Amino acid sequence: MALLAPSPRALCVREAAAAAASSHPHSSAACSTVGSGVVGGRALWLWSGGGRGRRRERGGRVRAEAYFWDVSKPVEMDEIDSMEKLDDALRWSVENNQAIVIDWMASWCRKCIYLKPRLEKIAGEYPGVRFYFVDVNKVPQAVVKRGNITKMPTIQLWKDGEWKAEVIGGHKAWLVMDEVREMIQKNK
Repeated sequence: MALLAPSPRALCVREAAAAAASSHPHSSAACSTVGSGVVGGRALWLWSGGGRGRRRERGGRVRAEAYFWDVSKPVEMDEIDSMEKLDDALRWSVENNQAIVIDWMASWCRKCIYLKPRLEKIAGEYPGVRFYFVDVNKVPQAVVKRGNITKMPTIQLWKDGEWKAEVIGGHKAWLVMDEVREMIQKNK
C-alpha cells in the first residue's frame, strides 16, 4: 500500500502480523517516503510503542505512523539596533524586490524568546526572505514608533519599504508559526 504525505514527511505502514514475526519493531516496516527516507546514512524510524510494554495489535490490522523531520537549517536573524539599520533593511527590500520579516521582541518577554529560534528555522525555509529582530528595549523609541508596535511579540512583513502584514504572537507558538508562513506565502 503506497501512502503519500506532504513534504517533508514520510508515512510508515507496519503490518501487525509481519511485525509480530520479528523481534525488532522496525525490521518489517515498509515505508513510502516523499524525498529521502535516509538521513546521514540511517533510516528515519520512530517506535511509538513507548509507555509500559508494547501495544498489542489485533490480527491483520495495518497501522500508519507519521514521521517528521526538519529539512531546513536555522538561519540566524540579523539585529536591527538603530534607525539606520532599519532603513538599510527596508532599502534592501526595495532594491531586491524581496520581503523582509522583522520580529519585534524584548529580552524580558518569554514568548518572544521562545519564538525566536522557531523564526530562525522558518528563515531557513525561505532563502529569499531576510529575517531581522529588534529588541525594543535597546533601540530608540523612534524605531519602535516607526514599526507602530503596541504588543510583543509582533512579527511584521515589509516589502518595497512598506508594511504589508503582521502577526501578534500572544497565542500558541505553532499557530504563530503557521500564520507567519501564510503571511510570507501571500506576500512573497
